[in-house]
Amino acid sequence: MTNLEKYNQAFMETFEITEDKLVGLKYQDIEAWDSVGHMSLIAKLEEVFDIMMDTDDIIDFNSYEKGKELLAKADYGVKI
Repeated sequence: MTNLEKYNQAFMETFEITEDKLVGLKYQDIEAWDSVGHMSLIAKLEEVFDIMMDTDDIIDFNSYEKGKELLAKADYGVKI
Protein backbone atom coordinates (compact mmCIF):
# COMPACT_ATOMS: atom_id res chain seq x y z
CA MET A 1 0.00 0.00 0.00
CA THR A 2 1.39 3.42 -0.94
CA ASN A 3 1.64 6.28 1.53
CA LEU A 4 -1.17 8.07 -0.32
CA GLU A 5 -3.39 5.02 0.04
CA LYS A 6 -2.55 4.80 3.76
CA TYR A 7 -3.26 8.51 4.19
CA ASN A 8 -6.58 8.28 2.36
CA GLN A 9 -7.55 5.17 4.30
CA ALA A 10 -6.95 6.97 7.60
CA PHE A 11 -9.35 9.73 6.56
CA MET A 12 -11.96 7.32 5.22
CA GLU A 13 -11.91 5.11 8.32
CA THR A 14 -11.85 7.96 10.82
CA PHE A 15 -14.61 10.00 9.23
CA GLU A 16 -16.55 7.16 7.55
CA ILE A 17 -16.48 8.84 4.15
CA THR A 18 -15.66 7.73 0.63
CA GLU A 19 -12.50 8.61 -1.25
CA ASP A 20 -14.31 10.99 -3.60
CA LYS A 21 -14.99 13.30 -0.61
CA LEU A 22 -11.32 13.77 0.32
CA VAL A 23 -10.03 16.39 -2.12
CA GLY A 24 -10.80 19.83 -0.75
CA LEU A 25 -12.00 18.48 2.62
CA LYS A 26 -11.42 20.94 5.45
CA TYR A 27 -11.72 20.83 9.22
CA GLN A 28 -15.38 21.06 10.25
CA ASP A 29 -16.64 20.65 6.65
CA ILE A 30 -18.29 17.46 7.86
CA GLU A 31 -19.81 16.69 11.24
CA ALA A 32 -17.29 13.92 11.96
CA TRP A 33 -14.31 16.27 11.64
CA ASP A 34 -14.82 18.07 14.92
CA SER A 35 -12.20 18.40 17.65
CA VAL A 36 -12.62 14.78 18.77
CA GLY A 37 -12.55 13.51 15.17
CA HIS A 38 -9.46 15.62 14.56
CA MET A 39 -7.55 13.96 17.38
CA SER A 40 -8.73 10.54 16.21
CA LEU A 41 -7.37 11.28 12.75
CA ILE A 42 -4.04 12.48 14.16
CA ALA A 43 -3.74 9.35 16.32
CA LYS A 44 -4.50 7.15 13.30
CA LEU A 45 -1.90 8.92 11.14
CA GLU A 46 0.72 8.73 13.88
CA GLU A 47 0.07 5.00 14.17
CA VAL A 48 0.06 4.31 10.43
CA PHE A 49 3.23 6.28 9.71
CA ASP A 50 4.97 5.57 13.05
CA ILE A 51 5.49 9.26 13.83
CA MET A 52 4.70 11.72 16.62
CA MET A 53 3.33 15.00 15.33
CA ASP A 54 4.26 18.32 16.96
CA THR A 55 1.49 20.29 18.64
CA ASP A 56 1.88 23.17 16.16
CA ASP A 57 1.45 20.78 13.24
CA ILE A 58 -1.62 19.20 14.82
CA ILE A 59 -3.16 22.66 15.13
CA ASP A 60 -2.15 23.62 11.56
CA PHE A 61 -3.59 20.38 10.13
CA ASN A 62 -6.80 21.95 8.88
CA SER A 63 -7.42 20.26 5.55
CA TYR A 64 -6.76 17.10 3.56
CA GLU A 65 -4.19 18.96 1.45
CA LYS A 66 -2.47 20.68 4.39
CA GLY A 67 -2.05 17.31 6.06
CA LYS A 68 -0.10 15.98 3.10
CA GLU A 69 2.11 19.08 3.18
CA LEU A 70 2.77 18.73 6.92
CA LEU A 71 3.61 15.03 6.74
CA ALA A 72 6.13 15.69 3.97
CA LYS A 73 8.17 17.94 6.27
CA ALA A 74 11.65 16.73 7.07
CA ASP A 75 10.58 16.08 10.67
CA TYR A 76 8.33 13.23 9.52
CA GLY A 77 9.64 12.33 6.07
CA VAL A 78 6.35 10.88 4.85
CA LYS A 79 6.18 11.38 1.09
CA ILE A 80 2.60 11.29 -0.11
